[in-house]
Amino acid sequence: MSEFYLFGLSSRRAEWLSARQAVVAENVANANTPTYRAKDVTPFSEVLETTALQMSGSNPSHLVASAGRDFGIDEAAQKPWDVTHSGNSVSLEQEMLKAGEVSRDFALSTSVAKSFHRMFMTTLKG
Repeated sequence: MSEFYLFGLSSRRAEWLSARQAVVAENVANANTPTYRAKDVTPFSEVLETTALQMSGSNPSHLVASAGRDFGIDEAAQKPWDVTHSGNSVSLEQEMLKAGEVSRDFALSTSVAKSFHRMFMTTLKG
């Protein structure tokens, strides 16, 4: 089923959400570290714009581009709501909002993939 673009897109989105959750967790863990600058990952829309679609072949004689799974995420400095006297720019409220967004987006992505999978299986069963 990996030949379907929606499943690949869903997988890539889940990887991006996982990376974003890891960065949010790192920011929260360093909320009291002096001079720590809060980070965020590149928006998913920008990741998709820089990702080229890869050709695939079902026969060894087909031309196939290198189908590596390089999923580099660039961490970009976020705009902090406030900076403390210690130079720390982590806002726990902002990080909790991002954690909520990650949770909501993950639930939506998995629901769409699950619905597509059910539809696909229904067509196969006839």
